[in-house]
Amino acid sequence: MEIIPRVMTRQRLSLLTPLALLGLLVGLADLSHGSAGVDEDYYMQELLTREQYNQVQMQEKPVASIPDRHEHPSQKPGKKVPKGKADSSRQTDKTTADAKSVKIANKKAEKNKKSALKTNRISEGEGRYNSIKEECPPMGLETLKIDDFQLHASTTKRYGLGAHRGRLNIQAGLYEDDLYDGAWCAGRDDPLQWFEVDARRLTKFTGVITQGRSSLWSSDWVTSYKVMVSNDSHTWITLKNGSKDFIFIGNREKEIPVRNIFPAPVVGRYIRVNPRSWFHIGNICMRVEILGCPMPDPNNYYHRRNEVITTDDLDFRHHSYKEMRQLMKVVNEMCPNITRIYNIGKSYSGLKLYAIEISDNPGEHEVGEPEFRYTAGSHGNEVLGRELLLLLMQFMCLEYMSGNQRIRHLVKETRIHLLPSVNPDGYEKAFEVGSELSGWSLGRWSNDGIDIHHNFPDLNSILWEAEAKKWIPRKMFNHYVPIPEWYLFKNASVAVETRALIAWMEKMPFVLGGNIQGGELVVTFPYDKTRSQGVGREQTPTPDDHVFRWLAFSYASTHRLMTTANQRVCHTEDFAKEDGTINGASWHTAPGSMNDFSYLHTNCFELSMYVGCDKFPHESELPEEWENNRESLLVFMEQVHRGIKGVVRDLQGRGIANAIISVEGISHDIRTASDGDYWRLLNPGEYRVTARAEGYSVTTKKCEVGYAMGATTCNFIIGRTNLSRIKEIMEKFNKQPIRLPLRQLQSQRSRERRMGTQ
Repeated sequence: MEIIPRVMTRQRLSLLTPLALLGLLVGLADLSHGSAGVDEDYYMQELLTREQYNQVQMQEKPVASIPDRHEHPSQKPGKKVPKGKADSSRQTDKTTADAKSVKIANKKAEKNKKSALKTNRISEGEGRYNSIKEECPPMGLETLKIDDFQLHASTTKRYGLGAHRGRLNIQAGLYEDDLYDGAWCAGRDDPLQWFEVDARRLTKFTGVITQGRSSLWSSDWVTSYKVMVSNDSHTWITLKNGSKDFIFIGNREKEIPVRNIFPAPVVGRYIRVNPRSWFHIGNICMRVEILGCPMPDPNNYYHRRNEVITTDDLDFRHHSYKEMRQLMKVVNEMCPNITRIYNIGKSYSGLKLYAIEISDNPGEHEVGEPEFRYTAGSHGNEVLGRELLLLLMQFMCLEYMSGNQRIRHLVKETRIHLLPSVNPDGYEKAFEVGSELSGWSLGRWSNDGIDIHHNFPDLNSILWEAEAKKWIPRKMFNHYVPIPEWYLFKNASVAVETRALIAWMEKMPFVLGGNIQGGELVVTFPYDKTRSQGVGREQTPTPDDHVFRWLAFSYASTHRLMTTANQRVCHTEDFAKEDGTINGASWHTAPGSMNDFSYLHTNCFELSMYVGCDKFPHESELPEEWENNRESLLVFMEQVHRGIKGVVRDLQGRGIANAIISVEGISHDIRTASDGDYWRLLNPGEYRVTARAEGYSVTTKKCEVGYAMGATTCNFIIGRTNLSRIKEIMEKFNKQPIRLPLRQLQSQRSRERRMGTQ
């Protein structure tokens, strides 16, 4: 049962005024709306509750609230906001008029009263968020810049629901336990509870963002709260609405973030959120982010220790689709000799999927030069990868022009493709809402509701069934597993973006690729699907497991945070103990992943890089995120030159396409490109390598891979077999016996001799 909120000071509890009581009763009435389902899939659950929330908001009557002092200047007056809006609180007309008088002192009182109904429309229900002039960025609860020792609470239900779990968008595991649950939950449900953040320095606080508890089984969220600040954690000042404590409207369900901007910024070191009411059949549980700007303090130890500064002069901001396209055009104009822009297809809503090529001969595949790709944004709300690739293309262009030998060598020896936004439709949804308010899943899917990254055909099952029936290699190859026919039907549940990716992957002879994801700090490698049916997670290695482990480690070990010993877990998994890498199926099974498809259907070894706990970091975080990932992005690209490479030619020196390259002891082959060149990723060692092609003799040789960067050249020259020559001659004579014309000639001459004798 919900406790009726009471006005709390540090030393005593006082009775509510009639006006405040009326406002709180209205707040309690909001709780009558239905609770969120607890047995639904978590991503779909948020999607449904967001839609239901919007419908409820549109049906309710507007409630007067204090207008935001940081309102966007372009906002029209007279706009009204439904009950429970994220950035408004119930206030009296007198207080509202006082707040507005700062801006419109020369206006009439009647106009002031009407303006009190205007809001800044920063609301999760509306889905339209205007900028706020003086809003501070998030302090970093979600990104882990605020560490566990800076979070405190009055009481906790158990360790797994402690203050350290009260971070915005933190996720609980499927099986909730005492270690990794999805919120801070108070040990008692009463209005004396609080959640506290120690900024460790004087900070200008401007707002709070809250969510309920991440859980498949429980429905817990706070519906209203107070905010208090302190300089010493002993004396607390409650934010006031005139002479009364300010009551902020909280959440109406557990997943959609709600942001409240303070009427005026407050300065202090500590800030507390004091829940006053909560869902009537739930408990006090919160996930929180604090908006705050650190005050100047050059002597602050914690600030100096955590500060990361980049020296790269790049465009550090989030880009809309139009701005992304313009930025790519600018890079192309700056470096026209090494870049080319092209598109691989269109999204569901018709947006082109733009890619940029970086090479010394753009638009041309050079024999012996490997092709590499980075993709990002298959989940539209995981936007850090998109911005990292936009930063990477800027960086490579500028460094190439400045004469950076490392970048020049990479561009000269590699054909690089960067596809920053696989799902631009989903990104636009998340971008419109903003970095802190899109929640965990808004924009994840394509416009037709498909998870693009896991929308590829399940070739694992086809291969494993063939292996069980001993069809390999007699009836089926251990590579280039064909796509099933049903998948190619027009009415199959395949996103247009997925079809575009597959066509691109089949056209280009990619050797190595990385798709950049968000929400975790780990690099995953195939297989992503468990081999045992019905098993949710188990180690499922590929024949190239040792190579994949090295590739994953090459990225994770050069990332600033992935292998840090004291790095706390983002959500429920401690990947640091595995050096920041994990086999995908060992984490969770995922049939039809891009990684597995790429490995089984093409020559390309594909991995997933989860580059941050925060899927959509604030713009102010981008410089630091670039520093976290810059070296990793470059090092991983350089791995495309590890292993062996060469050209398979016939006796006349012509390249042979589709020749099969096999490595003894590894039951996964690759094939040559159209010019006969190939690249086989291998770890250092000595290998017996075989080249074969239909109609040609089989050739085997030893190839040694060293530790130094640079693939070992291992060329093959193979001749036609006698059988293939016979078949060629038979084809030339329409498959007639090759001696038939000679016998016919001899028979004719014999008849002629007999006739001459007669």
